[in-house]
Amino acid sequence: MSKSQQSTINKLSLKGKHFLTILDFSTEEIQLLIDKAVELKSKGPGQNLLAGKILAMIFEKNSTRTRMSFEAGMLQLGGHAIYMNNQDSQLGRGETIADTAQVLSQYVNAIMIRTHGHERVEELANHSTVPVINGLTDLAHPCQAIADVLTLTEKKGDVRGLKLAYVGDGNNVSNSLMAICAKLGIDFAIAAPKSYWPDEKVTSKCKEIAEQTGCRITVTEDPVEAVLNADAVYADVWTSMGQEEENEQRLKDFHDYQINEKLVSNAKKDYLFMHCLPAHREEEVTAGVIDGPNSVVFEQAGNRLHAQKALLVELLKD
Repeated sequence: MSKSQQSTINKLSLKGKHFLTILDFSTEEIQLLIDKAVELKSKGPGQNLLAGKILAMIFEKNSTRTRMSFEAGMLQLGGHAIYMNNQDSQLGRGETIADTAQVLSQYVNAIMIRTHGHERVEELANHSTVPVINGLTDLAHPCQAIADVLTLTEKKGDVRGLKLAYVGDGNNVSNSLMAICAKLGIDFAIAAPKSYWPDEKVTSKCKEIAEQTGCRITVTEDPVEAVLNADAVYADVWTSMGQEEENEQRLKDFHDYQINEKLVSNAKKDYLFMHCLPAHREEEVTAGVIDGPNSVVFEQAGNRLHAQKALLVELLKD
């Protein structure tokens, strides 16, 4: 990175912005978040940068990493997080997301939501006067993508020019990975059955960005093509939350897309295996790969904490 680029990043401010998708942010803004995550991780807990700040966390989907990383992150930064779900709030009794946004804006400094349709997080943001963070929707998982690139940065240094291969369902995780790769100049290849390819609008936009940043976006049905000479190989479960009734069909459709020892032999010898977790061993990935020497899945999960902290600091700092 040039001195002028670093100078531009140092002058950026994300204060008060919503964090809904990676595509809403510039290359420099994404780099700012990653740099801040590196900084906060090196300093450890006890940085009271958000003393007195409160984060509301709305969960309409189950969670382990998202809840723990945001709640622990706020505590480590001197702030506080409040957990909400449909059973314990008026959302479960029909209060609109718009009314919820306006009410919570009176009480807290930011709102994080983990939900189903992406339109819900957009509506929340449209009616909120405080920053709204997308903790996961059916379309995007931007917080995961920041943690993923933080992990790549720690393991590989400069990420520009690397190749990341994703094998499996073209879902929210793959959409956000494709977007962050396009923004940062990382070649991205996804292999999936054609009916499971990622969102067409997201793919088209990412290809436009990739032309500007000098990387390549590849969408293929051939997992070997995707993984060939990859610096990182990424998997997610074949059946996500809310798709349980499709599980039997998905197991059949993705049968030839398992990440196993034979497939990863096409990647670089020092490739990283990545997974957003939870994982189903012997379905989308063999135990030998996910528990093998190239796997960084638990460091990746740990970096969710530092990515969330960076995001919270940049959106909320005084």
